Amino acid sequence: MEAYQNKVEHYTILFNKINKKYNSISILRLLSVFLCLFLLFYYIKTNEILYVAFAFLSFVGFLFLMRIHSALSFQRELTKAILKLNQNEITYLKREKIPFENGIEFNDFSHPYAYDLDVFGDHSLFQNLNRTATYIGKKTLANQLLKLSSNETILENQKAIDELKTKIDWRQDFMALAMISYDTKESYSSLIYWNSFKNNVLPKVLIAILVIFPTLFLGFLAAYFFTSKTILLSYLSYIFIANMIVLGSCFKRIQSEIAKADNVDKIIKQYSLLVQKIETESFQSKRLIDLQQQLIFRNTTASKHLKDLSELFSRMDTINNFVTATVFNGMFLFNLHVLKALLKWKQNYSAELEKWIDIIGEFEALNSLANLAYNNPDFVFPEINSEYKIGFSNLSHPLLNLATRVGNDTHFYPESFMILTGSNMSGKSTFLRSLGINMVLGGIGSVVCALKANIHPLPVLVSMRLSDSLADSESYFFAEIKRLKQIMDALEERPAFVLLDEILRGTNSDDKRNGTIEVVKKVIAKNAIGAIATHDIEVCLTTNEYPDVLTNQCFEVEIKNNELHFDYKLRNGICKNKSATFLMQKMGVI
Repeated sequence: MEAYQNKVEHYTILFNKINKKYNSISILRLLSVFLCLFLLFYYIKTNEILYVAFAFLSFVGFLFLMRIHSALSFQRELTKAILKLNQNEITYLKREKIPFENGIEFNDFSHPYAYDLDVFGDHSLFQNLNRTATYIGKKTLANQLLKLSSNETILENQKAIDELKTKIDWRQDFMALAMISYDTKESYSSLIYWNSFKNNVLPKVLIAILVIFPTLFLGFLAAYFFTSKTILLSYLSYIFIANMIVLGSCFKRIQSEIAKADNVDKIIKQYSLLVQKIETESFQSKRLIDLQQQLIFRNTTASKHLKDLSELFSRMDTINNFVTATVFNGMFLFNLHVLKALLKWKQNYSAELEKWIDIIGEFEALNSLANLAYNNPDFVFPEINSEYKIGFSNLSHPLLNLATRVGNDTHFYPESFMILTGSNMSGKSTFLRSLGINMVLGGIGSVVCALKANIHPLPVLVSMRLSDSLADSESYFFAEIKRLKQIMDALEERPAFVLLDEILRGTNSDDKRNGTIEVVKKVIAKNAIGAIATHDIEVCLTTNEYPDVLTNQCFEVEIKNNELHFDYKLRNGICKNKSATFLMQKMGVI
């Protein structure tokens, strides 16, 4: 947290300095305008050419100040963004609030673990991890959390995250650039739509007109200046009208090209700056270098190509200004030339555009995971094996408070399944979620909340918390049966890490007990690894039939000084103590 506090102090001072310069330049810019108008007034009054000369110099000064003002405006906005993100980190680490988007739009109730493990939503894994600012960044991070990566990708991601963890200044600069892009799902979708929208090339006749008519206009204009023959002005007006007719005939074509790409030029410009930030950084890990190298196309950087596209869209935007559009198109068919260039750009680079934007998303997702590693130096990268061994030392839930969380050692071996018992509030569900969340994190190359970890990355299948679906007229019980069927079908394809928490709660005790036992038997028959939490002692007795596969472990509760005491420590065996009766007696229920 100290590093973030130091940065807040530094960037507060820097922002104040830039803001002071920004305000000073704003005043000077206004004064230069007044000075120019004042000098022109005196020229009209006195007819002294000197006033015109000084007015011109004032205007040049105004243009110069405009450039400085624009640069300061960008620096001011960028510095403010860096200051804000450091303040957000301090607020987050103090556990005052989580000032990051929760990714609820990516939640999928049918996903094998997203809803059960609180991957999305308020106080979710995504919200705690999320340090993205573009839509593609959020989407990439969400997609990574929803699927298992290959072992090769996991190891590459680990090295990339470990490298980015140390590049805090670069990560924050990158995130700040993304923040001031004000990218949205709508703007991203508009760009992708434009890129996928295939227009035919311009007709050869129209291309010839684009050369001939502006050439004729410039030729007659030059001739008029040399000869002053008024008939040439008539020819100019005819060409002007002809150009406007040509533009009118192609107006729908222009509109169809940019219909869903309004103001997208600013977003593309920020994309180019983000890509440039990647291109100019020195990386050591294979994953980051591979991503960086994909930003070179036709011996030119992707940032240059994106900058060109941004400028083309900016020029095309002049079609919406009546005066500018009339003058420039009447003279040169300006917007048709821009349309030609846009189509040419799309022809050359459309196949690469989405890949370049995806790379921005990849870096944002990796930066988010690197930030997790940076904020939690006690977390570790798990060792990766292919022997179906899973082990954690001092495993805990990564979102719990460091001061209060309790870690546990746990180990699973090939064809190993845990039956977990414990009274209410003893920590069973939290332990299952700790297992699930850390397996998800380990399966994408992230650090995990443990002192030591060694895992065989496996798909995670969970039945812990389902909901009634009134829209589908589906009961909780039926939803649970469907989830169990989903788990069994997935196990037919490959072994997985399975977590089950008090399944079949919607039926009677005998049915629940017998059903749970049969589920356990079928799960272990499919070589699943994992755990099931239950209150039924008879389920625990199943270990007698499968001593080499099933193990009993538990969380106990103690009564001290007429109060329940939970130590949240995992023990071998079956839970013996109960808390429900004690609590009801204490509260006068029974």
